[in-house]
Amino acid sequence: MFEKTFAAAAALLLLAACSHEGAAQNAASGVQGAQQEYIVATDAAYAPLEYMEGEQVVGFSRDILAAAGEKEGIKFNFVNTPFEGIFANVQKGDSDVALASITITDERKQIVDFTDPYFEATQMIVTADKGSDIKSFADLKTRSASVQNGTTADLILQDLQGKDSKLIRRFENMPLAFKELAAGGVDATVGDNGVVQYFVANNPGVNYHMFVDPSFPKEFYGFALKKGRSDGLREKINKGLAAIKADGTYAKIEEKWFKNNAPQENAASAASAGK
Repeated sequence: MFEKTFAAAAALLLLAACSHEGAAQNAASGVQGAQQEYIVATDAAYAPLEYMEGEQVVGFSRDILAAAGEKEGIKFNFVNTPFEGIFANVQKGDSDVALASITITDERKQIVDFTDPYFEATQMIVTADKGSDIKSFADLKTRSASVQNGTTADLILQDLQGKDSKLIRRFENMPLAFKELAAGGVDATVGDNGVVQYFVANNPGVNYHMFVDPSFPKEFYGFALKKGRSDGLREKINKGLAAIKADGTYAKIEEKWFKNNAPQENAASAASAGK
């Protein structure tokens, strides 16, 4: 009886060992029963980078992160989240990644960790009249301008006019900032070039005029994660980004969202962004 029991137990142990060994081999070779899923906090009001279409988050940034994740066998659940609280959201662990066309800056690096850059941008000035006397960023020194609250545009206008300036009109999202411009409530709107060009292309009813001041530096977007996160998620995203740039997936996503949506006069500059 003992011999039979021992033999049965030994067989079970051998089966378990083989099972664990098989699982390890599968994990090493990238075979997974189901993709791991991470939550992404997304300020989805920034077309064509990230915005809502029905109840779904869509856009260039969303597609880039999803494609990078697919290369690494992970997937993302995108949750619309106000930009103002997006860094705190990630810091508290409520979300794994923040995606909101976030410009990588030294100041922001103090509170979050960034992936490698995935998009190149610059600020753009927009007026509702081609005859406007606003021809440069310096001209906004004493003029009113609408921006999305907390964005790079907000920060550079604070540097120009002062942090307590009453001429900076802040809005929750860029469509509201443009609405204020169209209504004559401000002299100009300032925002990232990709978003500005897309909005102008899709709102032909207003005689918008847009331009880039030569003094504006280039900006680079990154995906943000909790400071000090050590589970390898940032490294996986970076590896996935490198892979989609190498195999042409990035270029296809870029063409989908920019080449077909930019105003004709600015199509070249929009299509080259992020390279």
